[in-house]
Amino acid sequence: MSDQITGTTAADIADSVRGLRDRGVLRAGSPLPPVRELATLLGVNRNTAVAAYRQLAQAGLVISRGRAGTVIAGLESVAQEGYASDTVLRDVGTGNPDPRLIPDPSPALATVAGRPVLYGEPVIDRGLDDWAREWIAQDLGDLDFGITVTSGAVDAVERLLAQALMRDDAVALEDPCFLASIHTVRLGGYRAVPVPVDEQGMTVDGLRAALDAGVRAVICTPRAQNPTGASLTAARASELRTVLAEHPYVLIIEDDHFSMLSQRTYESLIGPDHRRFALVRSVSKFLGPDMCLAIAATDATTAERLAMRLSPGTTWVSHLLQRLTLTQLTDDAVLSRIADAREHYAARNEAFASRLREHGLDSPTTDGLSLWIELPQPARLVAERLMRRGWLARTGDDFALDERADPSRHLRLTVHDLSEDDTATLVADLVSAAR
Repeated sequence: MSDQITGTTAADIADSVRGLRDRGVLRAGSPLPPVRELATLLGVNRNTAVAAYRQLAQAGLVISRGRAGTVIAGLESVAQEGYASDTVLRDVGTGNPDPRLIPDPSPALATVAGRPVLYGEPVIDRGLDDWAREWIAQDLGDLDFGITVTSGAVDAVERLLAQALMRDDAVALEDPCFLASIHTVRLGGYRAVPVPVDEQGMTVDGLRAALDAGVRAVICTPRAQNPTGASLTAARASELRTVLAEHPYVLIIEDDHFSMLSQRTYESLIGPDHRRFALVRSVSKFLGPDMCLAIAATDATTAERLAMRLSPGTTWVSHLLQRLTLTQLTDDAVLSRIADAREHYAARNEAFASRLREHGLDSPTTDGLSLWIELPQPARLVAERLMRRGWLARTGDDFALDERADPSRHLRLTVHDLSEDDTATLVADLVSAAR
């Protein structure tokens, strides 16, 4: 099929490949000729062929696999959070909050309607804006920031990257990584640069290497990192800020998804002189995933760019939803329920981890909705054995950024909603499967 590619300029060659893909001549996974071979075939300079492939890569139409060559891109599947579909197994890999601990919004719903909002009005509810500024200021201190409201944390991250980056720009991601971040970066056409995570969060050497590789954005989870549950310590955060001080225009995105449920103190990568930053806090973990609202505190320039992407009449977040969020977060009964949930998740996870440690399985005390359990065997092998016992677990392989990495030896388990009997059964089955 390479003899059907035509053109004498980079743009013409790229258009030719695009046309062959659109007509179905080239399909996902179809190999393209090596650069030198294509240049010879078309009678053009090698640099022209390189530029054509670069244009195609930046448009997300091809994928370069190094020595394995360049192929037509397809829709690569990415593991998703939540319950698995079409299974009769007991799913303990969901990452979901306990629905019994999510506050009932019914009392608040009756109070939030009020006056309708019309085109041209401010896109952020004034009451929520005031409350959010006070909430965020407790952690960002003297930093000058603007407030934006988005349809959840993933929406915020997607918008933040879109206003700051171009296709094929590099983004530093934690490794292992939150599934939604992997998905967002891939769909945006950005290049993910993995930064290892240890028990204190993102590693200093890993971040330094990513910055040396030219990343233009860093996405970090300061607390309850998903999937590991790690939280930044004060010492680690200080070291990371020192590294980032030399790169003040690299966009720092902190996804503090577990904010109101966390047992840990918020520690930040954002230094006092950093020029591009965003602290994102969604309400999905404590008010429910269907609330689809996040507050993003950003530097002034980023706030202005985000405001243009949330213009009235198109993509603002419903004021009804904003008012509902504010009503709940200023209700003492709701706040008490969130506090109870915080204690519940921590206690249930620690109780499960303690039982595993008694049997020699390492499960450190971390934060979040799930546990990150180290195994003496490859995780997929253990997961297959658990399936034969009726359990569906999620292996660490789903969260890995480096495709060349060795098979994972970790499971992420969501166990906070198990009964005492189910807990005892799962512990016994996991200990047996791990042998």
